Amino acid sequence: MEGDPTLRLRVFDLNCWAIRYLSKRRQERIWLIGDMLCQEDFDLVLLQEVWSERDYSDLKVKLGGCYPFSHYFRSGVIGSGLCVFSRFPILDTLLYQYSLNGYPYMLQHGDWFCGKSVGLIIIKISGIIFNIYVTHLHAEYCREKDTYLPHRLVQTWELAQFIRHTSKAADVVLLGGDLNMHPEDVGIRLLRGWTGLQDAFSEATHFEGCEDGCTLVPNNCFTDKSELLPFPLGIRIDYILYKAISSFMVKCEELKTTTGAAPGMDVPFSDHEAVMATLHIQRRGQAAGAALATAEPMLADVVTEARTEVGVGLRAAQRQRYSSGRMALLALLLLLLQAMAALGALAGLDAGQPFPKLSFCLLAFLAIGILLLATGLHLFHTMEVKMLHSTEEQMRMVLQTLQERP
Repeated sequence: MEGDPTLRLRVFDLNCWAIRYLSKRRQERIWLIGDMLCQEDFDLVLLQEVWSERDYSDLKVKLGGCYPFSHYFRSGVIGSGLCVFSRFPILDTLLYQYSLNGYPYMLQHGDWFCGKSVGLIIIKISGIIFNIYVTHLHAEYCREKDTYLPHRLVQTWELAQFIRHTSKAADVVLLGGDLNMHPEDVGIRLLRGWTGLQDAFSEATHFEGCEDGCTLVPNNCFTDKSELLPFPLGIRIDYILYKAISSFMVKCEELKTTTGAAPGMDVPFSDHEAVMATLHIQRRGQAAGAALATAEPMLADVVTEARTEVGVGLRAAQRQRYSSGRMALLALLLLLLQAMAALGALAGLDAGQPFPKLSFCLLAFLAIGILLLATGLHLFHTMEVKMLHSTEEQMRMVLQTLQERP
């Protein structure tokens, strides 16, 4: 097939929700996913939330006959959860870990420990070079008061920049993953506008699956129904995005989602529905060039909106840095006062008065604990301020360039 001007590529994308000891019926679902992938003839499989490398190893053994090439992206404390299985040889890989990823003290969410990242694999099929990206952005948790929006926008911006700067030698770019954003959200508009990626759901000639392409639906037994009350049909937060860069054109012939329980079972594959796309890649008469969609009239407005949200996060981070710094200073002053009191006691300045050693030690330990905690928070929020400021500055420069264009 080398040199064949047309090619069909079948892509499978799923957030597996495979967290050891926490995800319900995890091992059973991992085997169900493996069985289904063995029965289907996908060319590429993009998975997120495969947090356990043991689960990845089990899948690798199970899928070895169908998908002989695979890669697991490692990052963070417990791993990125990203992995790829391919029928075609993987020529190269690269991982970029996002600079901001939530807060370490938000233990109930845990995103910070995951090291959210974007993974890149490069493959070559029939002479066509594909840059395949897989990612998982920070979750939203509360749409009415989205504390993590600035962090997710920083991740979106870094994802878009990573794609722009690593895809120049590719013929086709493909991005799959759980972006944790609705199709109309500013992050999606920024990503698509800045990279020129097309949405497989919007461009598909034929669609089959959950209504509106939703991938987080209320009738999934693993879904928290209360979070979807404002969205009776569910939400679409898992995507397959694509574009051609050189002399090729890409069309989405068919897009499908899974719809509930696995065939013959009482359990779905995950708390997310899988997305499956059939892409048609064809060579066209003349090269389209590598022009990106930065000339769109509305792009400047999107960048402005995103920059405003990042600025809101920057000011909040500055306030948190100030508060933690002040707390650390007060704890340090308390330790100094205790040290002076201890020296006074040793010098006999409080003669006749018993020295409360137990209370003194307990207060000292408390002050040291507060000092260490506040110092750690101050350092974390200082880094957060730097990253938010850097992203805001990049957006300012891009916005200035867009506004200067005729």
